Amino acid sequence: MPKIQVIDFSLFTQGNVQDKQAVIQQIYEACHQTGFMYLQNIDICPKLINRVFEQNKSFFNLPLATKQQFAWNNELSNQGYVGIAKENLNPEQPGDFKEAFNITGFENGSIPSLFDASIPEFYQACTKLGNQILVAIALSLKLPLDFFTNHHNQDNHTMRSLCYPVPTNSSNNKLGAGEHSDYGSITLLFQDEISGLEIQETSGEWIAAPVIPGTVIVNTGDLMQRWTNDLFPSTKHRVVIPPDIQKPRYSIAFFCHPNYDTVILPLGVADAIASLPNCTKHKPAAYPPVLAGEYLLQRLKATY
Repeated sequence: MPKIQVIDFSLFTQGNVQDKQAVIQQIYEACHQTGFMYLQNIDICPKLINRVFEQNKSFFNLPLATKQQFAWNNELSNQGYVGIAKENLNPEQPGDFKEAFNITGFENGSIPSLFDASIPEFYQACTKLGNQILVAIALSLKLPLDFFTNHHNQDNHTMRSLCYPVPTNSSNNKLGAGEHSDYGSITLLFQDEISGLEIQETSGEWIAAPVIPGTVIVNTGDLMQRWTNDLFPSTKHRVVIPPDIQKPRYSIAFFCHPNYDTVILPLGVADAIASLPNCTKHKPAAYPPVLAGEYLLQRLKATY
């Protein structure tokens, strides 16, 4: 069994007062202890998730020349196709052995016409789920329920489709994604049937985050760690390609990011919330203020 908590999220969205409070406490413990959790019984139709995975598989199976017509080209838009080894999440390691396609919003024909309506539908479903989780996190910190969602209402999120190909040389022990932390507030990760995700415990040990059917993995990112003054860590993680992999591994990451103009201040430091009861109220700020958009650009420039 995984060391990461498995939480029935329907008890928060549909349960009674006691059920909701129990889930809020579970989410607090998961965010504080590991920064990772599995949520089951989420309000996203499994058929929609399957359709999006099929769309992604079809795209990544296209000829390279076709995929490169939609190539990612700058940090400001953060849109498009990213080829193998074009991204380096851990600068001390070779480029990541994966392909990706980033979608940040749907303006100006930002996604190829070969994708169908399931993609924007899934984007909106993930936005809704992300907001529900942010409400639960706010309540776990004794903050107003809309504290975080008020700073996530401009759809500055990124949906990222990922493909980890079968290595051409079985002795080549490449990482699909090098050791890294995520940049935003929370991440939603949908996996296919092939495992590979690992998270790093505070001891430095790497533990597997295996695939659990019917769940989504949720983890806290850098800006949530800064916001909570280290109460909720942004845990390092990586993707290790299984040595016996027989077919590509696919996943979908949805990065919930605060509005770009949001100033991230550790809780208990900002005058506006200094009177609220939260665990970091009397702890000195571990981080200076930072604009959410500027932080994202800084991290993207270091990655590509």
